[in-house]
Amino acid sequence: MNDKSRNLIVRTLSGAVLLGVVLAAAFLGKYAYGALLLFILSMGMDEFYTIVKKGGIEPQKNAGLVLGVGLFAGAFEIFKRMYDGVEIPAGLFMFVGAIVLFLLFVPFLLEIFRAKENPLRNIAATLMGVIYVALPMSLMLFIPLLLSGGVWRAEAFLFYLFIVWGNDVFAYLVGVSIGKHRMCERISPKKSWEGFVGGIIGALAMGALGNVVVGGGYLLWLGLALIVAICSVLGDLVESMFKREAGIKDSGNILPGHGGMLDRFDALIISVPFAFTYLVITVIL
Repeated sequence: MNDKSRNLIVRTLSGAVLLGVVLAAAFLGKYAYGALLLFILSMGMDEFYTIVKKGGIEPQKNAGLVLGVGLFAGAFEIFKRMYDGVEIPAGLFMFVGAIVLFLLFVPFLLEIFRAKENPLRNIAATLMGVIYVALPMSLMLFIPLLLSGGVWRAEAFLFYLFIVWGNDVFAYLVGVSIGKHRMCERISPKKSWEGFVGGIIGALAMGALGNVVVGGGYLLWLGLALIVAICSVLGDLVESMFKREAGIKDSGNILPGHGGMLDRFDALIISVPFAFTYLVITVIL
C-alpha cells in the first residue's frame, strides 16, 4: 500500500469518527452539544495561539483560554434557558455582558507584569484568539434554535454543517475538474473561481434539503446557504493566511489526515457571526 492510499484510509476513518462524534453531540442533548463546541473552542484557541507564537508574538495563552471559556459559559447559560423554554431575565444578559467586558481588559493588566517585547501585539493577539474562535463557537450555540423556531432540533445543527461541508466538497470537485481562474493565488494557489461557484451550488443544494427536513422556508435556507458559502471560502483563506505567515502546513494534528481543529472548522468559524446576524434579522426582527 502506497502512502497516498494509506493517507486516504486514515483521512476516511478520521472523518468517520468525527462525523460520529458530531451526530452523537447533536442527538444527545444540550450538554453534549455544548461539550462538542467547547472542545472545538479550546483546541482551536490553543492552535491559534501556537500559530501566533510561531510568527514571533507572545500571546497570553492561558488568559485567552480563560476568557474564551468564560464567554462560552455565559452564552451557554442563556442557551440552556432557551433550550428548555425557560424565560430569560434581562438581568442575566447584563450580568454576562459585564463579566465579559471585565475579562476583556484583564490581558491589558497582565501584560504589565510579563516583561515581554511587543506588548501591543501580544495583547492584540490574545484578544484576537477570543474573537476569532471563542466568539463564533459561542454564537453557534444559538443558530440551530434560530433555524427551528426556538425549539431544539438536531437536524438544524447538522444541516448547517452540511451546508459548510457541501460547499467545501463541491468547490473541491469543480475546482479540480475545470478550475482555471485562480481566486487568491497569493494565499491559496489551488482555489479557483470555478470552484467558488461550484461550492455555492453545493451549499444551495444542502440549504434546499435543509428546508425539506427542518422547515422554515426555502428563502430562509437559501439565503443562509449563500451567506455561509461565501463566508466559508473567506474563512479558509483567513486560516491559510495565518498559516502562511507562520510557515506551517497544518494548524495541528489532532485529526489524522485532516490536520487540526482550525483546519477542519475554519470555514465554520468565519461563517457563524454572519449567519447569526442574518438569522437574527430575518427570524427575530
